[in-house]
Amino acid sequence: MPTVPPQPGSPARPGPPPAPRRTAFAEGVERVRAAATTEPGRLRIIGAVLALLVVAFGAVTAWQTSERAAAADDVLHRSQPLSAGAAGIYRSLADANTAASSGFLAGGQETADSRDRYEKDIRAAAAGLVTAAANAEPGSPSEATVAKLNQLLPEYKGLIERARTYNRQGYPVGGAYLRYANEKMQNEMLPAAEDLYTTENQRLDADYGDATPYPWAAIALGVLALAALGWAQHRTYRRTNRVLNHGLVAATAATGVVLLWLVVGHTVARSGLDGSYDHGIRSLKALHDARIASLKARGNENLSLVARGAETVTVGGQTYDAYYYNFDKDMTVLGRGLTEADRLADDQAGTKPVKAAEGNMAVWKKRHTSARTEDENGNYQQALDMVIGGKGATGECFDSVDSNLARAIDHEQTEFQQAAGDGLDAMTGLTVGAAVLAVLGAAGAVAGIGRRLSEYR
Repeated sequence: MPTVPPQPGSPARPGPPPAPRRTAFAEGVERVRAAATTEPGRLRIIGAVLALLVVAFGAVTAWQTSERAAAADDVLHRSQPLSAGAAGIYRSLADANTAASSGFLAGGQETADSRDRYEKDIRAAAAGLVTAAANAEPGSPSEATVAKLNQLLPEYKGLIERARTYNRQGYPVGGAYLRYANEKMQNEMLPAAEDLYTTENQRLDADYGDATPYPWAAIALGVLALAALGWAQHRTYRRTNRVLNHGLVAATAATGVVLLWLVVGHTVARSGLDGSYDHGIRSLKALHDARIASLKARGNENLSLVARGAETVTVGGQTYDAYYYNFDKDMTVLGRGLTEADRLADDQAGTKPVKAAEGNMAVWKKRHTSARTEDENGNYQQALDMVIGGKGATGECFDSVDSNLARAIDHEQTEFQQAAGDGLDAMTGLTVGAAVLAVLGAAGAVAGIGRRLSEYR
């Protein structure tokens, strides 16, 4: 049938719709697909993938090792010193309370040594609070705790001064002020100091948790990069019968060095950090707990003579002198702490002072029993002499326990610093070295593939 031409003035028939315009991504995929059908194109793709894998391996290695090195540095130079500082605040406050009660018991004959010890402890606690405030994060629980202690410390000092003033004048109300000061210390200040110590220990544990895990992402990328480089060299050998491609060999060597450095370095670092925790932090915690318990026990022993039965506690239907009851609890905690510290000590220098403290504690308990018997029989002056007297008094045992625990703490602190320092040193240079070697490895991979491409020109 003949085609009827369109009549003049009639509308034109619509033509076929235009083909949809291809996106840049689709065109790129098409070009890659076309290039992959030729050997030069496949080599370019292989080179790009190899370079990308090696660079990604280096970048992830640098990132993960940098984070772990920063956490290890915090363990050594920030969180552990702050944890020890918090324990020092607690110890200074508890010892100040003990020194104040000892001086009170001496009455008007308070010794200069007792007064100096109290003032030294108060200054040490104040200095520790300044350091803790400077390192506390704004709005954190630590900041609130430090602010609370800074408020309570001058209040406590005022109560102690009133107790001393009335005690020197022979007024019994001095003992009431001392007990009130002790209640403020025991019920408000020491719990706040313990909260600060707990918070800093949690920060320390968090830093250990960030520093010790293996960098699995970096290790996986390193293994993948080595496998890809090995496959590329095997492919080149099968097509050219050439055993070595210098560029690919260099890339493999660089990647292998980084991977080996990463695994060995982090293993050594982890071993050092784990050792610093097992034989440093755990020992220090047991020793600090034992020292705090000994201070609390000494304070309760003194206050039992200050109160003279005025404070009681009922447990299981039986009534006890509150301070004697708390003394027995504190001595139990002290014994457990010393046993744990002895178990954790890994050398003679760490074991010897702990053993000595255990011997001092045993003698202390015997002397305390004798003093308590005298007090309960109404022989107050004899009991007082057996507690705050010179040679043969329980104060002598307490001082020996405290000095031996201080020696043990110094030793374990040195052990911690050595082990943690070794762990940190094992990661020295790894971040920068991984980045540099990764760049060299990527350049070697590109150069090796480029050498093959030049054979097609």
